[in-house]
Amino acid sequence: MAPTSSDALLTDTALDDLVFTNRFTTQLPADPSVAVHPRQVAGAAFSRVAPTPVSAPTTIAISAEVLDLLGLPAEVATTSEFAEVFSGNRPLAAMDPYAMVYGGHQFGNWAGQLGDGRAIALGEVLTAAGEHWTLQLKGSGPTPYSRGADGRAVLRSSVREFLCSEAMFHLGVPTTRALSLVLTGDAVVRDMFYDGNPEPELGAVVTRVAPTFVRFGSFQLPASRGDIDLLRTLVDHTIASDFAHLLDNGVAPTSETYVAFFEEVLSRTAALMVHWQRVGFVHGVMNTDNLSIAGLTIDYGPYGWLENYDPDWTPNTTDAGTRRYRYGQQPQVAHWNLLQLANALVPLLDDPAPLQDSINSYPQLYMAGWRSMMAAKLGLAAFDTDAGDEALVEELEAILQLVETDMTIFYRRLADLDAATPDACLLADSYYQPEQLDDAYRQRLAAWLDRYGARLRSDGTDPAKRRSAMNAVNPKYVLRNWLAQVAIDRSTDGDHSGIAELLDVLRHPYDEQPDHEAYAAKRPEWARSRPGCSMLSCSS
Repeated sequence: MAPTSSDALLTDTALDDLVFTNRFTTQLPADPSVAVHPRQVAGAAFSRVAPTPVSAPTTIAISAEVLDLLGLPAEVATTSEFAEVFSGNRPLAAMDPYAMVYGGHQFGNWAGQLGDGRAIALGEVLTAAGEHWTLQLKGSGPTPYSRGADGRAVLRSSVREFLCSEAMFHLGVPTTRALSLVLTGDAVVRDMFYDGNPEPELGAVVTRVAPTFVRFGSFQLPASRGDIDLLRTLVDHTIASDFAHLLDNGVAPTSETYVAFFEEVLSRTAALMVHWQRVGFVHGVMNTDNLSIAGLTIDYGPYGWLENYDPDWTPNTTDAGTRRYRYGQQPQVAHWNLLQLANALVPLLDDPAPLQDSINSYPQLYMAGWRSMMAAKLGLAAFDTDAGDEALVEELEAILQLVETDMTIFYRRLADLDAATPDACLLADSYYQPEQLDDAYRQRLAAWLDRYGARLRSDGTDPAKRRSAMNAVNPKYVLRNWLAQVAIDRSTDGDHSGIAELLDVLRHPYDEQPDHEAYAAKRPEWARSRPGCSMLSCSS
């Protein structure tokens, strides 16, 4: 599709003005081959590969905030040139497209070489604010790491990734971002639940944006191959690009620098786990290749949000047997993944003991963050073990599991509680099946509310300030699985407005939005077991 004259004008003053530094491809070793067929790639950090063109790119969703982040005017997203560029049809001259190679542990087992199988980075932009942002297309065609797949993505998974990337940002959770969602005009065949029923679906491309897409597995692969030179080059590049504050006036990294680097990655990862637990987010595929070195939520596949509070819930059908990546296990899995990263860094150190010390510190670091977070969710000035807060929280979590209780609504309603006369009726609309509320449950809840009310009174925080503080950490609006599915259904039928409507609500997750109460409602009964609303597969 040729751009109109107005398209060209906007492009001349916007897209073509983007400044690309492309540090990853100019400073790291490249795969010497340009062959796209699946193969092992050694001695390189990436392969140069061009996106595969699509037939009829159409932009159906945009993040205004990410446009602004990149210094692009809102009008550029309405042009055909924008759709051409961010579908992969027409890379800009300054771009240097590539796919990263990395390895990883998948469901606890070493999988060897993995890499960007359906993601192609267009390049790295330097903004006027001095920030570096890598632009990456997901669903833009095969790469040497596609392992026989087509490198494409379908609309349903692309809508979910686009929405969740931005929803998490507005919740205050570290995350990769999403610039745009482009419909390709081509069909993509997928077997959603791997049950022998493949069907053609609408294809789409998401443009993801992040300071870096380097993962734990980026270092694991060269370490596993004994390629210490490449490992050191990758780590040094990552530190210089994204952890430059650890360097001393241009002095080359030392063994101590590598330890400090790992300690910061560990700290960021622990903080990320606290955020996930706070908002009820379940990643679904916490393989080591899906954990960001920058402590960002990355790779939105079969994720989900807790509706009823269940620490054993996982949204991933592939994980249904062992539930390795269930909600309540995520902090422990992160610890295990960090151990694998530490093992990969050992060859760079004079003495690995400091890495072991750092790994050993993770449980205490996470627990300190978790306690602070739980105190905030409950409206307490601080978590006080001497005041019985440990037992108070343990009993609450036990009560939440006795009956189907909506986690998001329960905590939001808790802010309205009168500490002097705590009334369980305030929590009534957080229950999915009110008939489950027998006398034993009511008595146990009442006893807990009395203890909680007493704790609030002893804490002494002004009720209005407490309510405001609680509502700033307990969201009213999250990307509930069924809300995403409704937007997907509408988009599949040709009405893409639901994506923008939902995103607009999710931009203000902590605010009361009287006109959008429906978006804060419990999961409807029709969504209890419907595909896309309960569990999902890795199929995209």
